[in-house]
Amino acid sequence: MKRVGLYPGTFDPVTMGHMDIIGRSMKLVDELVIGVAVSEAKRPLFLLEERIEMMQEECAQLAGPGRASITVLPFDKLLMHFAEDVGAHIILRGLRAVSDFEYEFQMTAMNEQLNRDIETVFLMADVRHQAVASRLVKEIARFGGDITPFVTPTVKERLLEKYKK
Repeated sequence: MKRVGLYPGTFDPVTMGHMDIIGRSMKLVDELVIGVAVSEAKRPLFLLEERIEMMQEECAQLAGPGRASITVLPFDKLLMHFAEDVGAHIILRGLRAVSDFEYEFQMTAMNEQLNRDIETVFLMADVRHQAVASRLVKEIARFGGDITPFVTPTVKERLLEKYKK
């Protein structure tokens, strides 16, 4: 049986922390679906299409023989319904701090009520990425700070272009 994992998020923009979780998640599954949430309530800086494109570009570098395949898909529905649609057995989540755990704990408890067959697996953020959050990266970029340690050169370029406008 093929192990399908789902890594959901807004990815506005994708950070090195996200990429770390993706790389480590690939060791746990045969196929990794990255669900890019529409998240209109969060008022993302990047359009959905741009976030999907960025994620596809970044994940293309992880592809290779003997590695999990990666599919990037948008979603605008309950996470558990999306997980069922893509055949996921595992939802993968990254944790940076205790505050993340509290939120994720509540989400996991609710998701379990919706579908007990889908497990949630938490991966602790690499110590180098524990403070990295898309929201903070955008703020640093907006005010002219150096975001080089937090995103890839391609994402940095896209972010800086957004703030030029």
